[in-house]
Amino acid sequence: MTALPPDHNPSGPAFGLTEWFRPGDHDRVHACLDHMEAMGVSWLRTHLSWADYHAEGGQDWYDWLLPTLAARVEVLPCIHYTPPSLSVTGTASGPPRRPRDLADFVDHVLTRHGRHFPRIELWNEPNNLLDWDWRVDRDWSIFCEMIGAAAWWAEKRGWPVVLGGPCPFDMAWLELMGERGILGTVSAVGLHGFPGTWDSEAGVWGGWEAHIGQLRTLLDRYRPDAQIWITEAGYSTWRHDQREQARRFLDALDAPADRLYWYALQDLPAETAIQEGRGFDIRHYHMGVLDTRGRDKLLARLLRRGGVEAVRRKIATTREAGAVSQRAAAPVLITGGAGFIGANLADALLAKGEEVLLFDNLSRPGVASNVDWLRARHGDRVTLHAADIRDLDALGDAAGDAASVFHLAAQVAVTESLVAPVEDFAINAGGTLHLLEALRARPVPPPLVFASTNKVYGHLGDVATELTPAGHLPADPGLRRFGIGEDRPLDLATPYGCSKGAADQYVLDYAASFGLPTAVLRMSCIYGPRQFGTEDQGWVAHFLIRALKGEAITLFGDGFQVRDVLHVHDAVAAYLAVRGNIDRLAGRAFNLGGGPANAVSLTTVLDAIRRLTGRPVTLDHDRPRTGDQLWFVADTRRLEAETGWQRRIDWAAGLKHLHDWLVAEGIAATDATAPADWSLTA
Repeated sequence: MTALPPDHNPSGPAFGLTEWFRPGDHDRVHACLDHMEAMGVSWLRTHLSWADYHAEGGQDWYDWLLPTLAARVEVLPCIHYTPPSLSVTGTASGPPRRPRDLADFVDHVLTRHGRHFPRIELWNEPNNLLDWDWRVDRDWSIFCEMIGAAAWWAEKRGWPVVLGGPCPFDMAWLELMGERGILGTVSAVGLHGFPGTWDSEAGVWGGWEAHIGQLRTLLDRYRPDAQIWITEAGYSTWRHDQREQARRFLDALDAPADRLYWYALQDLPAETAIQEGRGFDIRHYHMGVLDTRGRDKLLARLLRRGGVEAVRRKIATTREAGAVSQRAAAPVLITGGAGFIGANLADALLAKGEEVLLFDNLSRPGVASNVDWLRARHGDRVTLHAADIRDLDALGDAAGDAASVFHLAAQVAVTESLVAPVEDFAINAGGTLHLLEALRARPVPPPLVFASTNKVYGHLGDVATELTPAGHLPADPGLRRFGIGEDRPLDLATPYGCSKGAADQYVLDYAASFGLPTAVLRMSCIYGPRQFGTEDQGWVAHFLIRALKGEAITLFGDGFQVRDVLHVHDAVAAYLAVRGNIDRLAGRAFNLGGGPANAVSLTTVLDAIRRLTGRPVTLDHDRPRTGDQLWFVADTRRLEAETGWQRRIDWAAGLKHLHDWLVAEGIAATDATAPADWSLTA
């Protein structure tokens, strides 16, 4: 028999992915290969459908697909599905009328395509009725004749064979394969398992070590030199528990198998029909390490960042859902705690001697470094619970022993809400409601301060403005002097405004209806260190980052929009002040911003950035965005009167502070870099 060739990356930790492609998926194939390369994937298992191959255009498809894949990754083609014209049932899952036709097909595939892969797999989940109709092959004699002949010929030609893994795990079926001589014709046996998604719920899952141990004992009798490969393992994040997916990945990777192929790269779009039919089981649609739009889940993000070791570090340092707190004092829970405001707030709380639990899905760029920064400064007094606000079990666990809560977790971009309004609602409104319910279940609910937004006031289309050298300013002298007050009616424009406004009102109503000590801060533009702004959110930092990198900045609209910017240190002081007075302030909303004294236009900020960087700023222009306000300035007099809070940091000094921090962080070199000055003046 031909021995298996050495692994692609024997020094490890190597792993593969299982991803099926359909004829015509040319663009998706290229995108998937790029993702796999970035995540350090060594192997790809994909199907080579006997049925598709004989359909119109099928051979042309595989003539393109196999060399395209093989140019970037080692390929394991899984050959399965009978051409309906050859099937006894007229379906792709039916046995062929002539079992040895598969050997002829394998011979053709090896001759035409064999240079593109070092081995093949024969059939997928053969004990699954949707892949092999055993109702017409009850003693598996047709299957054994078909696979035995094809495997014998493939190995004779020099291509080792992997026997497709049963799902669910079935030792009786594997024993039959040994008795029938099939195990003697293959060089590896596949194993499938989806603990936590299917197997454990079916009551048949005994764990990777137990099942691999059973299979090893069996192989020692029939084919001692055969390897055991996990050819398909995965975890569905349909409940948004992305940390659990990463943990399950490590469990499978550390199992005593010779290879792992993780399923799958990307979630299935809702319109995709699976074997059982479109929308049959929601779990099928969330098996990817990327979502349907190609965005990283936690596992993919960590693999890109530092490979398997990055996953190990993160799982080792994040709190288990359901874990019992061993702290001397109950922690302060900050949802979205790894974000820009959350990290600064956590730092202030930790400096005061409080314990902090960060609840964050780590989805925004740069936030993982915020966690590292907090740990370096405060050690194990800060805990990370890497979970999504839509993961109700994780959220309930985190809220269960919190001394107080700052709720900052959100979908934060108007632009994103226009693309995915349902997701925006689930995160902002749904996540907030579930958090409130978790707190209401406590015998004595802790205080909660919620981060709302000035977008709840809508477009402000009724506010007449004048274009002045300082930007768009309201014609009404009272508005120009004080800004927008909390007595202005809410106007929930854009899905983002609707979802945040709904959350805002739920927080206030839970104080009125259930007596929860909750309050709301409606924020304007907060900026400062630890902000990794993007074009969609965090514009002050985004402008500075682009300028420092010498990249163009896109202005949406004329650039004379006016905002009252507030340094994050002042924002943190406001959050602490509201919590400190929650007994008096429960059930009330307060505006939080820089106020008229810190109101600046985008062009004014860009001029200051030019001076700070000592270089010109390249601008591109685009039409105004949906929901954009020409002017917004918060009237903060209510917050000041009730808490004694005052804005202390002037916008220009704060901008320099952010500039110096970005340079010190190595965002980009600049010819005008002065020694970092961390002092701030009012």
